[in-house]
Amino acid sequence: MSWFNRIKGGITTSTQNKKETPEGLWHKCPSCKHVAPTAENEANLWVCTNCGHHQRIGSKEYFHILYDDGHFELFNEHIISNDPLHFTDTKPYAERLKETRAKTGLNDAVRTAIGLVDGQKLVVAAMDFNFIGGSMGSVVGEKLARAINRCIEEEVPLLIISRSGGARMMEAAFSLMQMAKTSARLSLLSKKGIPYISLLTDPTTGGITASFAMLGDLNIAEPGALIGFAGPRVIKETIGKELPKDFQTSEFVLEHGFLDKIVPRKELKPFISNMVKLFRE
Repeated sequence: MSWFNRIKGGITTSTQNKKETPEGLWHKCPSCKHVAPTAENEANLWVCTNCGHHQRIGSKEYFHILYDDGHFELFNEHIISNDPLHFTDTKPYAERLKETRAKTGLNDAVRTAIGLVDGQKLVVAAMDFNFIGGSMGSVVGEKLARAINRCIEEEVPLLIISRSGGARMMEAAFSLMQMAKTSARLSLLSKKGIPYISLLTDPTTGGITASFAMLGDLNIAEPGALIGFAGPRVIKETIGKELPKDFQTSEFVLEHGFLDKIVPRKELKPFISNMVKLFRE
């Protein structure tokens, strides 16, 4: 049974005594399965160095990518969801909220911040998919509305980074009302001539796509993002036909005229900075 032993420096030891590699040192790309050091993956802004796949990241990461020296001010962090309908599916909604807050460290599915991007003030509202699928409930709508109000008061451009499965069904009509609420507030921003850039990331679906995500003065997306209203499986079963290749990817949506540009993550900050300057001229 000697193959279970290892010899090092003339001393025989059991393989049971070997040291395990600490977790988190390596990252495997979910698309091409390429393995790279985690530090290298983060330095490349969570984009695979082998295939260019853009991994899902949260609001914290986007804030550090965009804002100068990673400095920004979070606002309206204290707002949290209630359970107005006392909704229960596999578990009570109130319990689900409590567990998700504890697990993610977030109060809801969007965070809003203000800071400088190449020396220019910018308000960024970034959605977090880890919080109940980035779904839009009453808190998400309220925080977006307040972010738009701040843009109007201080005459600061707005960037919304969408990543969501759509409306939060546990809040029913309260959730659906946020589509109209955010869209109406964006019309006020437009009347003031203040730029709004919408960045669609993977995935952007449902009521998010049907409202504020597609209302930007400039609608841009990351490469390979899933963008649509209903999912591909639902559409295929509804129409009874095979869907085109790469259906509902950002490339497909751009080709059919619903996006202005696809912007790789490494180019995001300079692109946003240049667009803000252009809108301001």
